[in-house]
Amino acid sequence: MILEALGTAVLGLLLAWAATVRLAHRLPNRPLVYSTGTAGALLGDFVTHSALGSGLTLVPFLGAAIISAASLSLLLRPSRSRRSLTA
Repeated sequence: MILEALGTAVLGLLLAWAATVRLAHRLPNRPLVYSTGTAGALLGDFVTHSALGSGLTLVPFLGAAIISAASLSLLLRPSRSRRSLTA
């Protein structure tokens, strides 16, 4: 149980790191992104583990990745370059 929580926290940190590398211009400051990724992964693990039980090993990691990515996507700001659609 402890190793599963640590694994999902590391997964959330990796997803947050990938988001900051790829989308740094559209995200707020890094500590907020890292904490959101980690908290989202832990929440996803908790929800998946509560819903499906402890018999499965990889499914909670999948749930953690989905919830972490969804919570990180809520931090995205619109891009600054707006193009005119009437051209």
